[in-house]
Amino acid sequence: MTDLSHLRADFPILGRQVNGQRLVYLDSAASSQKPVAVLEAMDEFYRTSYANVHRGAYALSGEATDAYEHARATVARFINAASPREVLFTRGTTTSINGIATGWGAGRLQPGDRILLTVMEHHSNVVPWQLLAARTGAELVYAPLTDRYELDLEALAALLDERVAIVSLTGMSNVLGTMPPIRQVADLAHQAGAVVVVDAAQLVPHAPVDVQSLGCDFLAFSGHKMLGPTGIGVLWGRLPLLEEMDPYEGGGEMISEVRLHESTWAPVPQKFEAGTPPIVEAVGLAAAIRYLEKVGMAEVRRHDVALTRYALDRLQEVPQVTVYGSDNVERRGGTVSLTMADIHPHDLATILDDQGVAVRAGHHCARPLMDALGIPATARASFYLYNTTEEVDALIEGLHRAGELFGVA
Repeated sequence: MTDLSHLRADFPILGRQVNGQRLVYLDSAASSQKPVAVLEAMDEFYRTSYANVHRGAYALSGEATDAYEHARATVARFINAASPREVLFTRGTTTSINGIATGWGAGRLQPGDRILLTVMEHHSNVVPWQLLAARTGAELVYAPLTDRYELDLEALAALLDERVAIVSLTGMSNVLGTMPPIRQVADLAHQAGAVVVVDAAQLVPHAPVDVQSLGCDFLAFSGHKMLGPTGIGVLWGRLPLLEEMDPYEGGGEMISEVRLHESTWAPVPQKFEAGTPPIVEAVGLAAAIRYLEKVGMAEVRRHDVALTRYALDRLQEVPQVTVYGSDNVERRGGTVSLTMADIHPHDLATILDDQGVAVRAGHHCARPLMDALGIPATARASFYLYNTTEEVDALIEGLHRAGELFGVA
């Protein structure tokens, strides 16, 4: 297993205790912890370089603008965008997908068109399309999963016809860890004339991503799941599509000319960044990316695979545990959702918390998936580069403790 345990010293919060126990943080799919390098970059910028960007004819504003645009270039390099202009800063993945639905879809879809999703999507990749369908008269259709919790490609291909205008799917399920073959889906979708959107909120933090080789048209992710701050995300899109796309938010900065009854838009990317942007958050995101690049995304991925394999092996020791997700660790991420006998997942999470182990419990903003699985909720442990096999052992011990308390044998 790739040993990244030395990185734990970079994350101050991992040294604290919870309920008298050493914190075992296994909820990175919800939000990751932050290394000192990110905290210091943001603090230093606030202390020495803060000003609004793009608007000031003075030195401090110029420095802030340079830092903000350097962050854009850093993101572009990280995902191999063809140009920094293809990188839009947003509030997060949710805002990005809503922006595509509004800016791209609202003026193009009409009754009879279809939007194709999968049943494992996060609500952020369901509700914006529901709103768009209600607004335009388009129809939502869903590709199912196989009995191995993977995307049913045959069923998806059967749904892909000339009526499908948009295909939007996760790059990595936040519940199952499933990683659909994005390039294969994109090729099928493009043959049908559809635009492809990828919710990469889980994918970008955990695996190398090259948007040019993925074959998608739009891709969205959030800073806070990849060691960066909250309040910032990225919407990447192919430049010709962004130039055609309508702005989804109006205000200052995104305009070229404003008259009493009409306005013209600034060039991409400014056209989509109305108002004061997340300046310091962009600095923090750039620092997070530099940290990940120093570790190496291939190393991050190898660590996730090894830790997930170890966790799945150890979970077999726990009585009456059901794991939801593929047993092929090479085709899934480091997210493990489970139930245990008839113990409610919230009770499991509470017992684990008493042992210092932090996991998520609930439907994980994926109610359609829970309905498809026939369960109301799961307990979810999710790993990142700072987690260790010893922390998986603590999870297993906590589950055994829950079994003892509830009489599960």
